[in-house]
Amino acid sequence: MSDHASESAGAGIDLTQFHQVFFEEAGENLERMEQQLLEVDITSADDETLNSIFRCAHSVKGGAATFGFNDVAQLTHQMETLLDKLRRHELEPTAAMVDVLLQSGDALKAQLARHQGGGDGGTVDTSHLIASFGALVAGGVPAAKPAAVDPAAPVAAKPLPAAPAGTRALELLIGPLPNSDAADNLVELFGEIVDLGTIEPLDGGQPADGMRRFKVVTTSSDADLLDLFTFHVTREQVKLLPLGPGYGFHEGAPGAPLAQAPAADPSFGFFDNAPGAPQAGAASTAAAATPAIAAPKTAAAPAAAAGEASTLRVSIEKVDQLINLVGELVITQAMLAQTTAKLDATLCQQLAAGLADLERNTRDLQESVMSIRMIPMSAVFNRFPRMLRDLASKLGKKVDFVTQGESTELDKGMVEKITDPLTHLVRNSCDHGIETPAERIARGKPETGTLTLAASHQGGSILIEVRDDGKGLNRDRLIKKAREKGIEAPDDMTDSEVWSLIFAPGFSTAEVVTDVSGRGVGMDVVKKNITALGGSVEIESAEGWGMSVKVRLPLTLAIMDGMSVGVGGECYILPLASVVESFQVRGDTVKSIGGDGRVVQVRGEYMPVIDLQAVFEVPSIEAPAHSTIMVVVEAEGHRAALLVDELLGQQQVVVKNLETNYRRVSDVSGATIMGDGRVALILDVGSLARRSLH
Repeated sequence: MSDHASESAGAGIDLTQFHQVFFEEAGENLERMEQQLLEVDITSADDETLNSIFRCAHSVKGGAATFGFNDVAQLTHQMETLLDKLRRHELEPTAAMVDVLLQSGDALKAQLARHQGGGDGGTVDTSHLIASFGALVAGGVPAAKPAAVDPAAPVAAKPLPAAPAGTRALELLIGPLPNSDAADNLVELFGEIVDLGTIEPLDGGQPADGMRRFKVVTTSSDADLLDLFTFHVTREQVKLLPLGPGYGFHEGAPGAPLAQAPAADPSFGFFDNAPGAPQAGAASTAAAATPAIAAPKTAAAPAAAAGEASTLRVSIEKVDQLINLVGELVITQAMLAQTTAKLDATLCQQLAAGLADLERNTRDLQESVMSIRMIPMSAVFNRFPRMLRDLASKLGKKVDFVTQGESTELDKGMVEKITDPLTHLVRNSCDHGIETPAERIARGKPETGTLTLAASHQGGSILIEVRDDGKGLNRDRLIKKAREKGIEAPDDMTDSEVWSLIFAPGFSTAEVVTDVSGRGVGMDVVKKNITALGGSVEIESAEGWGMSVKVRLPLTLAIMDGMSVGVGGECYILPLASVVESFQVRGDTVKSIGGDGRVVQVRGEYMPVIDLQAVFEVPSIEAPAHSTIMVVVEAEGHRAALLVDELLGQQQVVVKNLETNYRRVSDVSGATIMGDGRVALILDVGSLARRSLH
């Protein structure tokens, strides 16, 4: 990062302390801009959408100029010029404009990543993007992108083309200023943005009455110049005049009172403390920069003030530490409750009342803390529209992307781990599933395919589905390819078993290996990663009509509601969200089938019986007796009846990762510490339900 980034504050404020906030906000603005660009209808672009896209670029530019990230400021300045003409209806939006804006967003992310990393590596080449903006603003076509150049790849910067004809000379007045540092920083910034022109002092660097005077030779408009300068000083401190015959010969020259400032350009004023709005305090670079970072909002914008105060950025490590502490509190509360349960309630009424309040407050605290880590699936879904747009264009396909259940919430840790597997599934659907427009028309389908990404809660799990209306899987082709790979594939395999062949390591049906997919790797890794999360993958397919990949994941939160059941001398925990009901079983309702299999009839419906004592080989502590209590659980669309000895109660439990502390155990998803200090296993209801199908 440039040294002057921390010195630009005339009052000596170190702006590096605000860098992280800027990077986070810039990232959010770029994501929002990309999403809006993907959704914009170029045939009838909405004014508010264009204004919103402009504001995103405007905000990034303002922060970048403040901190001295001049490459970012330069590119966003070009974006602003095009977006300003679009929102003023001086130009009509085109697909080429959207492409260049999206590519510029990628380049900005790379530039910001470079600055965030301390400025290591080469600069990002944006010369073709800047040339494209110049052509588009002039009503032409964008410049051709150099071959094999990735906008996100750091490469050496190339010199920009010479400024076009039509230059003009202006006198720039800046002031009054407490010192010359702010003006010097502006000169440095102006000089680095080479497409603006040249600047040189007319006063020998000696301010008169706090005023600085410069000669500017440029092709840019007054509005563009003011747009740049007023990120560092207020609009009232900048004035552009025709270049006079000498120093101080006309009104507004250094030493003379400033005339009324130019009217606020309509490019500004969308948000509080925007350039052009009145600024409080000293008119220094620091004063101008600080409001864009953390200054209190003025009374003129109560809505903005409320929005600013309603959010707080907190490190995820602090949230995890808080969750761990709440987990320990839950365990302690359970221990106290179990210990005091043996006391005479009539003698300890006050203690019992206090413990009841503690239990209620602990639950409220747990729910509030856990909600902090819950984020909507839209955080994952929003990654895919841009990827699909580029991929479909590359493959010559037309794809509509549909999302369902974006508001479904999942723990942040789980969201981070499921993103990569979902990305591979979406790419596979676009590459292998959806046909080209010509193929779809030949098959009697619309030329535009549909790819759907849906999320929903089912019991104690979340179901994420990637579905397309493409060509689906070919059973015979999969079996043939499996046999070529040496994989056993008898003709009597069920469809679901055939579809599962694609998860075999190195399995691929692609005729041609591309840089998109079809390298024979990927789907096996997808299944491995999902299984490692305690999830499962199911495939449904109809040849010629499409396929669906369903991913089921447990809501592996740190604390959950559970039902504790006794089996022999052991205690097991069932996720309460998966429990349907419990009942006392009668002997005539249980039937034996196919050897040692058993089913139970519940209100006319037969469901498999799972004897937990037999599954976990729990020794009986008393003389053998037949259990008469069953708990009906539901997972992955299937129900089963678990045979237990007793129901111990319902309680909150703190989930501990068994695999990390011991090893993976089949039919077990984790462990917890009970109130008496014993360890109880948390059962994987989904695994038990699948066991009942075999």
